Amino acid sequence: MYQINIDRDQLVVRKIAEHFKDATIQQERLVDMLCITVSKEIIPDLLLFLRNEKELQYNFLTTLCGMHYPEKERLGVVYHLHSFMYNHRIRIKTETDVIRPVIASVTSLWPAANWMERETFDFFGIEFEGHPNLKRILNMDEMTDFPMRKEFPLEDQTRGDKDDSMFGR
Repeated sequence: MYQINIDRDQLVVRKIAEHFKDATIQQERLVDMLCITVSKEIIPDLLLFLRNEKELQYNFLTTLCGMHYPEKERLGVVYHLHSFMYNHRIRIKTETDVIRPVIASVTSLWPAANWMERETFDFFGIEFEGHPNLKRILNMDEMTDFPMRKEFPLEDQTRGDKDDSMFGR
């Protein structure tokens, strides 16, 4: 498990609050990592700030992935960032609606986000505005659905011995 550094967590929250005074920011610690939830409108500016701020230096995008909240009819993106300078990790989350799921691309900040955003588009249908080549990366181009959304039952509904709630649905 990753070592929790409460002082670094508090510094990150304080710096973000100072820099983004008007933004609604939620914070919580999920297991071993600080998780900050923000609106999708500030994602590019926030990630640029976290990368460039001298006292933070989150210069490595560990992963970027999608989420589906069927009960809220929302999709989300999670960014895991790592500061090699301070050996600290954080998780940034944002949400968008299912009808028009668009979030700004971060490929200009981290070129490695290219394939991660394509994978998230491929499996969740989240469009990354400004992405240089947003197209399916693993599924067939003809596919019209997004397989990681929780829109379809996992098992044959005629079977009495299976229960979707066992799979988080």
